[in-house]
Amino acid sequence: MRNMKKIFLLISAILLIVPVQAQHTLRLMTYNIKNATGMDGVCDFQRIANVINNASPDVVAVQEVDSVTNRSNQKYVLGEIAERTQMYACFAPAIDYDGGKYGIGLLSKKAPVHLQTIALPGREEARALILAEFEDYIYCCTHLSLTEEDRMKSLEILKTFAASYKKPLFLAGDMNAEPESDFIKELQKEFRILSNPRQHTFPAPAPKETIDYVAAFKQNDKGFAVVSSEVVNEPVASDHRPIVVELRTAEKADKIFRTKPYLQNPVGNGMTVMWETTVPAYCWVEYGTDTTQLKRARTIVDGQVVCNNKLHKIRLDDLQPGQKYYYRVCSQEMLLYQAYKKVFGNTARSAFSEFTLPVTGTDSFTAVVFNDLHQHTHTFRALCRQIQDIDYDFVVFNGDCVDDPASHDQATAFISELTEGVRGDCIPTFFMRGNHEIRNAYSIGLRDHFDYVGDKTYGSFNWGDTRIVMLDCGEDKTDDHWVYYDLNDFTQLRNEQVGFLKKELAAKEFKKAKKRILLHHIPLYGNDGKNLCTELWTKLLEKAPFDICLNAHTHKYAYHPKGELGNHFPVVIGGGYKMEGATVMILEKRKEELRVRVLDAKGETLLDITV
Repeated sequence: MRNMKKIFLLISAILLIVPVQAQHTLRLMTYNIKNATGMDGVCDFQRIANVINNASPDVVAVQEVDSVTNRSNQKYVLGEIAERTQMYACFAPAIDYDGGKYGIGLLSKKAPVHLQTIALPGREEARALILAEFEDYIYCCTHLSLTEEDRMKSLEILKTFAASYKKPLFLAGDMNAEPESDFIKELQKEFRILSNPRQHTFPAPAPKETIDYVAAFKQNDKGFAVVSSEVVNEPVASDHRPIVVELRTAEKADKIFRTKPYLQNPVGNGMTVMWETTVPAYCWVEYGTDTTQLKRARTIVDGQVVCNNKLHKIRLDDLQPGQKYYYRVCSQEMLLYQAYKKVFGNTARSAFSEFTLPVTGTDSFTAVVFNDLHQHTHTFRALCRQIQDIDYDFVVFNGDCVDDPASHDQATAFISELTEGVRGDCIPTFFMRGNHEIRNAYSIGLRDHFDYVGDKTYGSFNWGDTRIVMLDCGEDKTDDHWVYYDLNDFTQLRNEQVGFLKKELAAKEFKKAKKRILLHHIPLYGNDGKNLCTELWTKLLEKAPFDICLNAHTHKYAYHPKGELGNHFPVVIGGGYKMEGATVMILEKRKEELRVRVLDAKGETLLDITV
């Protein structure tokens, strides 16, 4: 039965994973196929198709191809290759030849939304250009004249029609001109060559010349970066070798954000803003006391801006307590990050959100506490409905909420679910570890999704005149338990917190606080097993004047008044992930009183005390 539960939870986690856009690539190919006749004199459609299939292009510019000629046995050669590559075929005849047509063509994985054929000059034979428009780009194929004068005339035609398009426009084919020629020099004034002219393409057995190219019209060459360019090592299938250029293309601005921003670590007159993008990005936060005069914050480490990543953490410092701030997050895709070249894509900007840091010494606040959700979305949403009319200032997730994190995607999915559920773009959240956040392959990586107070999984802070202390109990079994494979040392972490507690209990911030709240996941009192922290922490806490201790872990709500179990302060233990046992705690501090309420998923009050 336990294994069945694990399987159910795994399936639930998979279903929760936020769809992530893959980084978009576009593979452009050009190939003069000599009508599929190789250097061995054999006409072999499948051989050409194999070359194309191995390169896996999105679109291919094809030159020297027949359509129902006698020499090709009345076969539609481009169609034969298209059938073998499972691509769409678009043919553009240049001349009548041998009972049929001869010209150029395009093969593409997707059907073009628009096709156009343009005649080009050629005194030895007429030439042509075929233009295929796709959703995000235009691909053109040509086979230019052997005569320089005709090539120059063709270039003027190419520039004229290219200028009428707004999408990125690529020109590919056999230009019959070497890189040092006047034609290529003139071409480069308006087109950027994407292939590598230093890699020769002709003749195929031992290339000595570069006459095949892939280029982009400069006027519209934003929104992509060249990842690689290669001349395919194919010496036999044709007298030319094919070129393949791989581009990374820009994501649309409205697809760049993967999550909404969420607020962390609202201490020290600062606030941390975190979010994720679907693509590597350069990010910043624009913020201010109104939306018309904004400052900009970035994360800079050792003199470098942190960028070209997908998980973003930016700190806003020197904020004024009690002042409302407006902010939005901004992410510009980074298509290429190299030593001497950076290429940027589109920029996304979120809607404005707002937050207010607590006034120093304020005697009032409201907070809510969740625990042991174990990635049960329906339970969490039911609990959120019970607090939807409450105006709370911060939220604590007291462990075992992000259950056994196996991957970045799994963690992102439920963290986003949690933060959006409590309006985490406006309300700061504190994520505490339970023993289940410590388990599974991504448990170490989970830390990157949070900005812990003091950069520790335990710590303390003031919200107004109230001191809040958070401890990390670690795992619920000893470090030498076989299930941990000698990869845990929570003994050290627990001992480290002994020193922290001694310092905290002696600190003036703790002593002067009007109220003191203790939070940790595994109870010291009322646990359903042994708490490995008991011997280390209990004596320290015996004289600590905490007003309330909030715990979790047992999956069963319980309230233990002061002294009931030898506890020196009231203890509240939250429920579990099942709908019938789940709870949410509400802390309401008003002047000298701290009210603690516990609600179940139906909104019924299980506890209402004032301490």
